[in-house]
Amino acid sequence: MKIILVNYRYFISGGPEKYLFNIKEILEKNGHTVIPFSIKHNKNMPTSYENYFMKPLGTGNEVYANEYGKKNLRTVMTALSRMLYSFEAKRKIKKLIKDTQPDIVYIIYYQNKMSASVIDGAYEMKVPVIQRISDFAHICVNNLFYRYQKNQICERCLCGSRINAVKYKCVNNSVFNSFLKVVALKIQDFRKTTKKISAFIIPAEFTSNKFREFGIPNRKIHCIPTFYNQTNDEKVEISYDDFFLYVGRVDPEKGMLTLIKAFENSPYNLVIIGSSINGHDETLKNYLRGKDHHITFLGKLDFEEIKPYLQKCLCTICPSEWYENMPNSVLESYAYQKAVIASRLGTLVDLVSDNQTGLNFTTGDHVDLREKVKFLFDNRELAIRFGMHGREKLLTEYSEDLHYERLINLFNSVKSENN
Repeated sequence: MKIILVNYRYFISGGPEKYLFNIKEILEKNGHTVIPFSIKHNKNMPTSYENYFMKPLGTGNEVYANEYGKKNLRTVMTALSRMLYSFEAKRKIKKLIKDTQPDIVYIIYYQNKMSASVIDGAYEMKVPVIQRISDFAHICVNNLFYRYQKNQICERCLCGSRINAVKYKCVNNSVFNSFLKVVALKIQDFRKTTKKISAFIIPAEFTSNKFREFGIPNRKIHCIPTFYNQTNDEKVEISYDDFFLYVGRVDPEKGMLTLIKAFENSPYNLVIIGSSINGHDETLKNYLRGKDHHITFLGKLDFEEIKPYLQKCLCTICPSEWYENMPNSVLESYAYQKAVIASRLGTLVDLVSDNQTGLNFTTGDHVDLREKVKFLFDNRELAIRFGMHGREKLLTEYSEDLHYERLINLFNSVKSENN
């Protein structure tokens, strides 16, 4: 089968890209032809299809939105078109489809950087589109169901009008940016974007239910959990040292202040790996200045650099205060036989089985989190047992083979329906 794989980055930056390269490897291993479609960038992995890629947004070195030159009119206009509707994306994916004759277009992520025109392009070429869902971008203006002004979950885009996003400045704390994103979603509504998608692959049942509430037909929703790619895993020595570990973005919705408060004025060691694009990590460091703590910030590291900490930590913590979809950090913890302490919220309730693969704590409650930290620190044998159960859960529920089987069955089903 020939599959066009669409993502706005063709280098590893976050969870969607990890999945992209993992699934590309597995599909190719099973004899399928994978054809990438993305945006040119200096960090991109090499591919013979790069000539079909969209032009870079900016110089080709920028990764995050705050790195682009906002005074450059050409960059600003290109960014606007790619948020609203990019004719370049539509033209180039149609050219790629014409030249390669794929069976399926599998979209990982397109919002804000490519626009829904990639879906229109495939639809007009009569190639079925399947989209993997990473967040709530079809529904919520800031993708997260999270209101930064009050640091709390907000479902006004689901239950009411998206104009609320402008009122509450949900995108970058800006009325203008929020309005632009509302317009982008209105364009998608007008062009019936979701109706042109043959199937949605959603990693978690909780997220699937939100899309059902939004109005996506149940027949289009396929809950296929993501997987951990063990292909390159070497046998390593696992130990359970006296420190806890957090890996991920250091942003407010990730529950970082709750995490910091849980370890403040405590004897427990915490290592934080990750960074913030909006300076929240510096805010946390300033908060801790002059306070008693054993918290170390290591910044953003490559996974090869993260592995030794996963090998040695006592357990990991996922304190999120937004609706996580399927955080890779939890699966990576299980891969290294480490228990997880996670918020009792959304998908995490199913992903982290309380008193089996870890512990759940009351979302946003730093006192409850500290109690869970103390409990596992004082009961090391139980922490080790939870970690072993996590490894078993990973191999049975989130295996590469199971994911591939479900995915290719869906591909074949959609392909046959569209013949």
